[in-house]
Amino acid sequence: MANKIGRNDPCWCGSGKKYKKCHEEFDDRIAIYRSEGHIVPDHSIIKTPEQIEGIRESCKINIAVLDYVAENIREGMTTQEIDDLVSQKTAELGGIPAPLNYEGYPKSVCTSINEVVCHGIPSDKVVLKDGDIINVDVSTIYKGYFSDSSRMFCIGNVSPEKKKLVEVVKECVELGLEKVKPWTFLGDMGQAVNDHAKANGYSVVREIGGHGVGLEFHEDPWVSYVSKAGEEMLLVPGMIFTIEPMVNMGTHRVYVDKEDNWTIYTADKKPSAQWEIMVLVTEDGHEVLAY
Repeated sequence: MANKIGRNDPCWCGSGKKYKKCHEEFDDRIAIYRSEGHIVPDHSIIKTPEQIEGIRESCKINIAVLDYVAENIREGMTTQEIDDLVSQKTAELGGIPAPLNYEGYPKSVCTSINEVVCHGIPSDKVVLKDGDIINVDVSTIYKGYFSDSSRMFCIGNVSPEKKKLVEVVKECVELGLEKVKPWTFLGDMGQAVNDHAKANGYSVVREIGGHGVGLEFHEDPWVSYVSKAGEEMLLVPGMIFTIEPMVNMGTHRVYVDKEDNWTIYTADKKPSAQWEIMVLVTEDGHEVLAY
C-alpha cells in the first residue's frame, strides 16, 4: 500500500478531508504492521462510509429474506419452493438474488441438507423430511451493493446429535465474532472457531472459507477457520467479511458433485452445519451487518 498522496491532498477514502486530517495516521499504523511481516489490507479492501451505508441497506434485505424463509420453511416442502420464496421476497424488496447465474449457478439461493456442506442446488425433487437439518444461504444485490448470510433450520424431530452440531456451530460463530476487533488478526477469529469445534469433537472444512463482501460478491480477504491467532490479515476499521465456518460431525474432508460441479458433500456422509454472518470492523470493535 505505497503512499504517494500528499498530506494536504484530499484523502483516498472520499471523505473530502485533507489526507493528514483523515487517514494518514491510519496508513502509517498499517505500514508498521507491514514492516513487521504481517499481511495487511490495501485501500481497496477498506470501505468508505458511503459504501458502508449502501451495504447496510442491502443487508437489511438479506435479513428480511431469511426471516421470510424462517416463517415459511416446513417439512414436506421442496428446496425449489425455498428458492421461489427467496426469489419472490428479494424482488419484492427491490433486490436481486446474487447467486443466480453467478459463475453459472442456476438458482437464487443455496439449500444444503444434512451431509451437503454447501452449494446445494434447489430442486423440485428434493423434499424436506422430518429430522433434516438444512442451511439456507441467501445473498442479495441492492443498488450495486452485496450482502451475504445464512442460517440453519431444524426440520421436525431432529436427533440430539444433529441438534448439538447446529448449536455448536452457532457458538463457533459467536466466539469468533468476539475476536473481531481493529488492529488484531483474522487468525484470532479463526482459531476461536476451530478450537470450539474441535473441543466438541467436530472438524472444520479447510478448503472453503469466508470472504470479503460488499462491492462484489466475493472479495479479499479469503477467510480461513483453521488459522492461528496472530496470523492472517490485519483487521482494520472499514473491512467487511463473512464468518461462515462449515463444521462436520466427522472428517473435514469433502468432495464436489461430479455431475453439477457445485454441490459439496462430506467425504464420510456425516452431517455438516454452517451459520454465516457478515461483519464490519469498526473503530472500537465490530458491527454485525447481516445474519
